[in-house]
Amino acid sequence: MEETNKNKNKYSIIIPTYNERLNIALIVYLIFKHLRDVDFEIIVVDDGSPDGTQEVVKQLQQLYGEDRILLRPRPKKLGLGTAYIHGLKHASGSFVVIMDADLSHHPKYLPSFIKKQLETGASIVTGTRYVRSGGVHGWNLMRKLTSRGANVLAQTLLWPGVSDLTGSFRLYKKSVLEDVISSCVSKGYVFQMEMIVRACRKGYHIEEVPITFVDRVFGSSKLGGSEIVEYLKGLLYLLITT
Repeated sequence: MEETNKNKNKYSIIIPTYNERLNIALIVYLIFKHLRDVDFEIIVVDDGSPDGTQEVVKQLQQLYGEDRILLRPRPKKLGLGTAYIHGLKHASGSFVVIMDADLSHHPKYLPSFIKKQLETGASIVTGTRYVRSGGVHGWNLMRKLTSRGANVLAQTLLWPGVSDLTGSFRLYKKSVLEDVISSCVSKGYVFQMEMIVRACRKGYHIEEVPITFVDRVFGSSKLGGSEIVEYLKGLLYLLITT
């Protein structure tokens, strides 16, 4: 991509992990494959995975270098939001990408995120499943309806100005992420929704890139009934406070 040949920005890619031994090596390989002409570092925030995730990351450090892959572990599961905060402390880039480790966020979209930011000067570029060329692969009809319904409900109540509130594949200017993250109080999956709503309310320039979300191939999903309850609580909280 020509735009990135002249791009002098550095990108810090924060990847929270828990039991992602089977996925982490592939996603790291794909990031390097798709960002050949970009200055970046990968920050893996592992929450004490018992499956050997950290050992795999250490092997990847030997292969790619400890300056390109940073392992910043925590002793136990402490939540998604605090994982981003922890990773942000170690980020040396002027831009930060947050993405999942389970291959549901394909690194092939990263050049599109970077290109969109360079073209528009956006403070945030977020991946969306709910515009033309976006979508979901590997979900059954019930899960698709649940996800779409949750998004429509949030759109109706919050008017956030973006089409995909619950997505977690985003590029931020580092200073913007630091500002937005400091005003968020939610934990877990609601954290992503609060981040984008707070950013909209603060008036930050947000652009969208269509992505196809792919259900995880290896490992088990960490989304369950308790997360759906937390989502509804979070929606009510944001309705009251934003």
